[in-house]
Amino acid sequence: MPSSPVITASEAIRHALEIGLEEHPDAYLIGEGVTDPSGIFGTTKGLLQRFGPSRVMDMPVSENGLTGIVIGSALMGQRPIMTHQRVDFALLCLEQLFNTAAKCHYVTNGHHRVPLTVRMVIGRGWGQGPQHSQSLEAMFAYFPGLKVVMPTTPDRFKGMLLSSIDDDNPIIFLEHRWLHYVTGSVPTEGTRVPLDGPRVAREGSDVTIVASSYMVLEALRAADALARVGRECEVIDLQIIRPLVIAPVAKSLAKTGRLLTCDTGWRTLGIGSEIVSRLCESAWGAFRCAPVRIGLPDHPTPSSLPLAQAFYPDSTSIVAAIGNMTELSPAKIAEATSIAAAARQGVPIDKPDPAFKGPL
Repeated sequence: MPSSPVITASEAIRHALEIGLEEHPDAYLIGEGVTDPSGIFGTTKGLLQRFGPSRVMDMPVSENGLTGIVIGSALMGQRPIMTHQRVDFALLCLEQLFNTAAKCHYVTNGHHRVPLTVRMVIGRGWGQGPQHSQSLEAMFAYFPGLKVVMPTTPDRFKGMLLSSIDDDNPIIFLEHRWLHYVTGSVPTEGTRVPLDGPRVAREGSDVTIVASSYMVLEALRAADALARVGRECEVIDLQIIRPLVIAPVAKSLAKTGRLLTCDTGWRTLGIGSEIVSRLCESAWGAFRCAPVRIGLPDHPTPSSLPLAQAFYPDSTSIVAAIGNMTELSPAKIAEATSIAAAARQGVPIDKPDPAFKGPL
């Protein structure tokens, strides 16, 4: 059996969109820039030429109006895929997402459905500052009726996007911009990945690290460094933020007794807060020490590089926290921190990780 090709996450997303449009004649793609030659980080490149302007269409800078149109078309039996180049742009249409798309199935007693997939790009980079670098997953996850998906690896991007397009519920599909250029082995066929919760990205026995999206990569880098000094971390990739499935995390905590959460967004009221709260309620006896949350500080995203250096947590932040949790000596913490920092090869924190290849 031939091995699956190694491609980038952006290519995996484009393949998923292509398959989704092929398999669903009622599906169409709409968004600001989806017909641009660069194709939103390459994710929609060539789809206009393949499917034509009636199924792949640019939209005017009117996010609220177009969101109403796509919700209406979903209610009438179509399967729209709406794309925002920044999650920040979706702030202009939240009322329609929260009060119509999320609630329609419930308020009509199941008579109507909204099979809508909304792709949004989240995350930091290149000094884009407080209005173009946010990660707002906790806000979307607050509302029952929405499913919130945050893949990490190319195969998950493809498989979960296909499952999202198939789904009859409104899906918020969040793509961290630094993940578009990560490479991985991806099946060529239309293999679906169920939207059913977390996966164990790395097994370990000393600490449970729960992360999502880009922070999974930072957690894995930290786990590699800590393993060199005698601490084995289990890394759990949440993947699905709503509905939040906590059982795999509880199972890991029962083994390790220690919990650290890593948010791409703000620490206060973040996804990590909800995970810690649920486990304190249901698995208090499993904790060997107090849980720790890592996330952004309570401050708008800075544009300047020196401020960004202090703003964003990374693998070294995780190493320090776990070193303290597991009572590593200062010398061992310093050694693991040096290993984690070297793995980034001196790349500034507000520019892509060395794993990421591609244009701006």
